[in-house]
Parts: sequence; structure tokens; C-alpha cells
Amino acid sequence: MRWDNLSAPPDEGTPDRATPAAPPLPLALPGAVARTFDTPDFAGMTFYEVQAKSIINRVPGRSRVPFEWTVNPYRGCSHACTYCLAGDTPILMADGRTRPISELEPGDRIYGTQRRGAYRHYVVTTVLDKWSTVKRAHRVILADGTTLVASGDHRFLTERGWKHVTGSMRGGARRPYLTTRNRLLGTGRFAVAPKRSADYHRGYLHALVRWPEHPRRQQPAHDGMATPDVLHHRQPAHGQAAAAGVRRSFRLATTEAEAVERAERFLAETGVAVERVAGRVTRRSTAVRVARRADAEIVAALVRPPDAPTDDWLLGFLAGSFDAGGNCSRGVFRIGVADDGSRRRAAAALDRFDFRWVLDEAGNGSAPRQFRLTGGLPARLRFFHLTDPAVTRKRSIEGAALKCAARLQVTAVEDLGLELPLWDITTGTGDFIANGVVSHNCFARNTHTYLDLDAGADFDRKVIVKVNAGELVRRELAAPRWRGAHVAMGTNVDCYQRAEGRYRLMPPILEALRDFANPFSILTKGTLLLRDLPLLRQAAEVTAVGLSYSVGFVDETLWRLAEPGTPSPRRRLDAVRRLADAGFPVGVLMAPILPGLSDDEESIDTTVAAIAASGAADVTPLALHLRPGAREWYARWLAREFPHLVPRYRRLYRSGAYAPQVYQREVTARVRMAARRHGLHRGEVGDNRRLSDPPPAAPAAEQLSLL
Repeated sequence: MRWDNLSAPPDEGTPDRATPAAPPLPLALPGAVARTFDTPDFAGMTFYEVQAKSIINRVPGRSRVPFEWTVNPYRGCSHACTYCLAGDTPILMADGRTRPISELEPGDRIYGTQRRGAYRHYVVTTVLDKWSTVKRAHRVILADGTTLVASGDHRFLTERGWKHVTGSMRGGARRPYLTTRNRLLGTGRFAVAPKRSADYHRGYLHALVRWPEHPRRQQPAHDGMATPDVLHHRQPAHGQAAAAGVRRSFRLATTEAEAVERAERFLAETGVAVERVAGRVTRRSTAVRVARRADAEIVAALVRPPDAPTDDWLLGFLAGSFDAGGNCSRGVFRIGVADDGSRRRAAAALDRFDFRWVLDEAGNGSAPRQFRLTGGLPARLRFFHLTDPAVTRKRSIEGAALKCAARLQVTAVEDLGLELPLWDITTGTGDFIANGVVSHNCFARNTHTYLDLDAGADFDRKVIVKVNAGELVRRELAAPRWRGAHVAMGTNVDCYQRAEGRYRLMPPILEALRDFANPFSILTKGTLLLRDLPLLRQAAEVTAVGLSYSVGFVDETLWRLAEPGTPSPRRRLDAVRRLADAGFPVGVLMAPILPGLSDDEESIDTTVAAIAASGAADVTPLALHLRPGAREWYARWLAREFPHLVPRYRRLYRSGAYAPQVYQREVTARVRMAARRHGLHRGEVGDNRRLSDPPPAAPAAEQLSLL
């Protein structure tokens, strides 16, 4: 059903507190009052306050959930991030290059971070979603000159944890925020990629092209910048190339496909076509030849070093030198050099661009000496971005620890005084690297498409609030047709999201359920539930009250990949502990259990042990359910992250959205045995269709989401 079937018409009563310049109402929200708030925590959000016609909704009969009725006072969620960046903010891609955030697309591979032991480490992750919104913009300026334009809600990782761009020490806007005492974590600002000019092409080719020695006359190596790893192919001085008779065959001092293809492309742009010579590829070089001798003369001229090399030429040369003889192993960056002329010019090029380096002696007499770049990961990334080598595998920083000496102290946070189009993404790790600093990402859900709203800007800025929810619950519980059935809350949208702190819809709902002694359950991930503990205790004296959290697994790596937009499992279990200490038997819905990822005995035992330690009263397992829409999304995610599991999932879910009963029983048995080992045998452990009595606040299985 759509909202035009749920909203009362204007003459049935609407609040008279509408914002004068409220945004246009969605077509599916007739009679809604649009409201915005000046407080920073809700800046840029619009709340559509509706007078709903009904509030206790029947679950469709085809559903396999253990309850028939639900109450959802909100649509959309103010827990959703509005963490946004300017569209030109460069994002670190998995190939080591950068791309503006506005140009990213779902499926792109980028870098995020993941905690391993005492440190975060850089890992490759995937862009899951992208959208834009319009927010009031702020400029964050760092000591190294980095400038970031972001919304006040955006969070960056500091040495003291995640902090918003703006906030307050008190009041409703109280939250951690950036000050000049903070230092951000990351690599430092990204360098601008080089221009692909003719000089850049010439410098790159000079580093790669090697002519064979002339059979009649040996020439010393020219005082050019010979490619560092070429030890056996000396080329004639370019001024004498024509006189010596330049051969049509020569070598490219690399076997890396990306570098060879780039050299061939650069030559083709000058009108020179080359073909690779089969059977003449050595361990360090690729043999090629031109069709005409005249083309060989053109190549000889192209690779002749200039007397006064430009910056573009030097950048091309450094890129080619790294592709040919450079490596970055275990965090150590090196480029080998074979002769004095190469050393002189390589040193001059590195000095020109302010790189710090050390010239190491060769390990043995035949090996070249090596330039070793100092300055750690920031220096390596600056080299990669500034010179842009072709070989991407050598540019990988995956696994590097997030340790940085870059000057990333906050020097100023400025309100730009205007609203700008800003962009955000969802990633598998929950973060990404924006212009050299670790940035928190947002997450989106598709529930707003159900309301004729989009899942991007609308979801993070528009929340539907049924302001008469408490009144409706009381009226519908009093109706003669109502038979006192169990009511589940939090089954679609969290009823204790951040907006509940302002609207306070839940207290009158709980009061009505208490007064009518109507059994109910609540599933939430928010800590605001603790505010209503007095009402919950009063209700529990006259009826059955179920409180639950969902924790499918506690493995942090898997959580980052599979549920990046949710609170961490440990935080959820901390909330369970506080509720248990308050005297409530709290159930934990162990869901979703992911085949091949969290269904093995070790994972289940670890998760159940953590649940037991939190003081939970019982645990109920639910295997992953793949409804249409979620099925397609999950299939793409699985193929990217765990392709070896794709055949198993095809077998398990070939008959529909549910895993076979034999698999569900096997998982349930593992959970039951783990529960007994850890003292959770008091509660009956159910399966995908059966929960303990009274039923805990379990969501519909088809509503379990990985987002």
C-alpha cells in the first residue's frame, strides 16, 4: 500500500507548525506537514508529519514471521548518515590512482580501512551505493595544506576516534567534533596526476626504450637517464644513432603488460607502430620492432634526452623508471640504477620534486645500486600520484598499517555560509580515503522507494513521522474487533531512532499497550530504549514484554563487509548487558546466519559465547533469507567478496528465498549445542518459522537486511 491510503486528509487535523519555506511534499504524502529544524543534529533533514489513518498493521498472510501485527511510527530513519563531501574530493582507488567522489559508481574498487590488532590497515573494498544531496558546507583545513569541503555531519577519523566536522559540548547538538587540538589519520593530501603531454611521453619512453649494441662499434652509455634495471643492453649515443644505422628491432625494458601497452600507445600517437617479437622476451625486457627503418629513426629522436628537461619530461621518466626497475615490497620503495649517468639524473629528478632518498649499495657486484625513497607511505603515494606509473600491482598499499607522520592537524573549520551539492557513498568497510584522510561513509536503504521517494538524498533527508501514533494505538486497542494479539515494533524501521528523542512517539504507544495489557515486543539497535525503562517495567507487570537485539555474528571483518551500516555487534551486546542489568530478559536474534561465512561451529560458538556473556536470556537463530531485490544485491556482493561460495548459494537457494529445511535444522542444532555449552539452554532455540513463547521482538525474516 502507498501513503495515500494511510494518511488522513487535511481536514482531519494537521499540526499548524509547518516551516514557512518547507520543501514540496511528495506526491504520496497528501496532507503532510513538512518541518525542518535549526539544530545541527537535524540540519538539512525534512520531517513529514502525517496524521495516519491506522497504525496497527497486519502482516501479509504469506509471511513466515511469528507475529501478525506490527506498529511502525516512522518511515525513513534519522539514524541515516548525512555525511557528505564536495564532488571534486579525490578518493583513493584500488589501482592506486584517484577519482572524484562524484564520478564513482557502485561496483568500483577503492581503499578503506579495517582494524587488525592494535592498528587499522588499508584494505580494498567496494562502492555499494552513491548519491548526492544539498547541505550547508564547511571547509576543514589541515596543517599540510589539505582542504576538505564537507557537511557539518561528516565524520573524519582522528587520533581520538571519529569526530563530526561540527558539533557542541552541550544541548541537543552535543557530539564529538573537530577542534584545532585534533589530528586526522591518513596519508596526507593527494598529489595532482601529471599531464599526459608530449614531454611526459618522451620521458616515459626514454626510460623504457633500449637499442641493441651495434655489432661493429661499441658505444658507452649516454649520459641520459637509462632505465635502471637494464644491465646488458647499452644503447648508442642518440647523436650518432643515424650514422651507426639504427636497427628496426629494440627492447622495452619491462615485461609488465601495462607498461608495454602504455609504451606502444605513446609510440602509436606519434605515428609509429610496433609489433612484439615472439620468442624474444627475456626476464626483464620485451623485444619489439618497427615496420620501417624511418620509424626507428623517429623512435631514436623521441627518446633523446633534452638538455634542459621539463617537469613533465622528468615525471614521465620517473614513472617509466619505476615501471622498468622499481618495486615496493614490504613498505620499502626502491628504483634500481645501472650507471653513473642514470644516478645523476635520477637524483636530480627526485630532488626537483622534493623527495627524500638514500642511494643504497648493491647487494653484490653485478646488481644495480638502488634509490630508496624515505618518508613512508605518504611519500610513496605522492610518488605514485605525481608520476603515475602504469603498473598498478606495484602501487598496492593493501595491508599497510594506518601509521602516518603527515601534518594532519586541524588548523581551521570554516562555515562557508552556503549550501552546496555534496556526495556520499556506501562501502564494504564503512569508510574510505578522501584526499588522504580516513572518512566515514553513509549507508542507504531502499524502504523509501516504497513511498515513491528515492533511496539516496530522500532517505537521508526525509523522514515520515506518524505524529498521531500514540493516539491511534490507544483507539485501535479499544476497538471491539481487537482481540489483544501480540504487537511487534521495530520490525521495519527502528522505532528508537534519533528522531524519537524529539518526537517522543514511543511513550504514549507504550502507555496505551500497558493500559490495555496488550502483549508486545520491541526490536531495536538504539540505546534510546533505556529512556523508557520505567514504562517498560510497568507494562511488564501486566502483560508479556519482549526485548530483542539482532546479532548474527561477532566477527568484525565480516561485519565490516556484510553489514557496514549497522552498529558493531559488540555495541549491540553492550546494550543487551545494560538491559539485562535492569532486570529484563533480553533475547538475541542470531540473524542473519550466512552460509559459508558464519555458519561453521567455530563462528557460531564464538558468537553464542559473546551473547551469553552479555547476559542475554536466550538466542534464536535465523538463517539468511533472500527475498527478491535483496537476493540480487547479495548475489553481486557475494560474487565480489567470496566468489568461491557462489556455487554453494545457488544450490541452497535454487528453490526460493529460504534455505532448505535440512540446512536450517543443522544450523539450529549447532546453535542449540553452543547455547547449552555457554549456559543459554534456558530459552528454547527456534528456527526460521518458530520462536519461543512469548515471542521475542524478531523482525520478519524477509526483512533482514545486510545494509
